[in-house]
Amino acid sequence: MNLFDIVGPIMVGPSSSHTAGAVKIGRISRKLLAEPVAVAKIYFHGSFQATGKGHGTDKAVIAGLLGMEVDDADIPRSFEVANQNGMKFEIQGADLGDAHPNSVKLNLEGVSGQKLEIIGASIGGGQIEIRELNGLPVSFSGDYPTLAMQHIDQPGFVRAVTTLLAYQSVNIATMQLDRAKRGGNAVLIVECDQEVPREAIEAVQQLQGLLKVNYLSLL
Repeated sequence: MNLFDIVGPIMVGPSSSHTAGAVKIGRISRKLLAEPVAVAKIYFHGSFQATGKGHGTDKAVIAGLLGMEVDDADIPRSFEVANQNGMKFEIQGADLGDAHPNSVKLNLEGVSGQKLEIIGASIGGGQIEIRELNGLPVSFSGDYPTLAMQHIDQPGFVRAVTTLLAYQSVNIATMQLDRAKRGGNAVLIVECDQEVPREAIEAVQQLQGLLKVNYLSLL
């Protein structure tokens, strides 16, 4: 355990889990969508649903979807800022089964019509974990530049991705693969030690079997 685990991040309070973590989930989701959010449907689960309003979790998620950082002074007025920016949103409770008690499901639509479904959990001290992406199980922190690729489960896909990244001198920090069934839909998550160049992402988009790629940049 380090000092950050105890005191949490520099943030607008009151809670690192219910406020700072919620901002981060919203912010990462906006980055994965890769464009401003036009419509957001937000479903709070467990403790987020039970006590989130008192902790400002609702305003925190909206703030993150607007691109605010965890220490932004405008977090308490994020509803107003969203209305000013033309972002429509709905907030309600939901039972997400055995999800972490501090979980939220987001159904997002961007200004160009791009869509993203994500489940994120605030796991303490302002740290978060993305646990589902477009209906498929994942697990990544948002602390690294991350490629999230939905694809058909077929031989050679993982090797092609790693070869493209190596050609661009991108070092892989972690990699995980999950699939619905053999030969069915799969998801490959690659966390990297540096930003992935646009040329590499465009090359990934041309790979046979790719269904969709989302990229989380830390810039």
